[in-house]
Amino acid sequence: MAIDWQKEVDARKDDLLDDLKELLKVKSERDDDKITADAPFGPGPRDGLKQMLSYGERDGFTVKNVDNYAGHIEFGEGEETLGIFGHMDVVPAGDDWDTDPYDPVVKDGKLFARGSSDDKGPSIAAYYAMKIIKELNLPLSKKVRFVVGSDEESGWGDMDHYFEKEETPDFGFSPDAEFPIINGEKGNVSIEVHIETANDGDYVLEQFQGGLRANMVPTSAFARVKTVTAEQADAMDIAFSEYLGINPITGSSDREENTIIFRVAGKGSHGASPQFGHNAATWLANFLDKYDFADGAKNFLHVAGSYIHEDFYGKNLGVDFKDPKMGQLTMNAGIFDFDINKDHSLINLNFRYPQGTSADTIQAVINDTIGEYGVSLSIGGHHMLPHYVPQEDPLVETLLDVYEEHTGEKGEEQIIGGGTYGRLLERGVAFGAMFPGAKDTMHQANEFMVLDDLYRAAVIYADAIYRLAK
Repeated sequence: MAIDWQKEVDARKDDLLDDLKELLKVKSERDDDKITADAPFGPGPRDGLKQMLSYGERDGFTVKNVDNYAGHIEFGEGEETLGIFGHMDVVPAGDDWDTDPYDPVVKDGKLFARGSSDDKGPSIAAYYAMKIIKELNLPLSKKVRFVVGSDEESGWGDMDHYFEKEETPDFGFSPDAEFPIINGEKGNVSIEVHIETANDGDYVLEQFQGGLRANMVPTSAFARVKTVTAEQADAMDIAFSEYLGINPITGSSDREENTIIFRVAGKGSHGASPQFGHNAATWLANFLDKYDFADGAKNFLHVAGSYIHEDFYGKNLGVDFKDPKMGQLTMNAGIFDFDINKDHSLINLNFRYPQGTSADTIQAVINDTIGEYGVSLSIGGHHMLPHYVPQEDPLVETLLDVYEEHTGEKGEEQIIGGGTYGRLLERGVAFGAMFPGAKDTMHQANEFMVLDDLYRAAVIYADAIYRLAK
């Protein structure tokens, strides 16, 4: 039976875009200060989840909300279940947007909004693919279940809770990465570095802040420094202006007598690809590290400004590692928190590591390398092991066949540092929705999704879901 998937998507373009815009208006950033029993990750992720599930209810699917942690939209019959995994939570919008990140705008064929490419846009494309198959009443031999999460960008607590209550699909994919396929994902672990904050000398670090999430390159940082004399503060001020002039960052400084407040703006990037950003916090630490701070501040600034600064592969810390198949370990320093009124500071180092090394090894080597600076280390957040589905698996073969037929391009396996819900299943992969050569704006200001790519992804998803479930 020949089905013109392009025709079916074209007939639903307006509805698809309207639904996506409504979804993008929901500010579904995790907010721990507003967590309640009804909103386990804050009201935003809950409302995004409910909005997505409401489309399934409207369109006659079987829908279940699992305690506002996650839910699913399902149809079809059979002993096996094909799982599709998307998420409605987003990373914080941050600064430097040209438009309101939660008021979606179409400009030059692109839809600008936080979540447009990660992951509300791709999720809507996959949902409409399911909707087409259902509305055409095509025969299936398997259940198709779209699992909707709300904590993918943080700790994956949504999926932990969901799978305590619901059965695990047999195989599937997540529309949360790129084409032609992602059938391997590196391990993902955050190592938290703690250093005492007490410091007393000619230069006193009172505060240092940078970064919003472990999986984002910090776009801004600020520090508050107190000096003994006005002359010292004057000299720092002049040196900071010179430092900004010769490096790929911008910034400013303000004076309050002998106290200087430094601000730096860098360039954001996804934490899985820190080499494409400019880490505002490490650049600021690198500048301050040249001054005679004492005790905890000296150690904090030296670790951040010398061992971590501009080192995206953990070489200075001694943890660099490369696997022939899965590639190179990467490191993102995503969160910096130093406050003299607290006992300890925090630097969060997020590692995407290949098979052949481990979180315990990474932690042990870091401790050996910088232990002399009074650090204490711990593993923080959700730790994910490396994941790989062989290219010969029928799931991978089918998805690559569909991609090749619809694009005319050769499909090859890919392994990435990013973590997707595809790794939730032993036979799980990531599949789209970003096409080769497209600009990646995930986790950045002015995030966008090219509308033609969105509709093209929906065509591919419809064909793929039908082939896997018919």
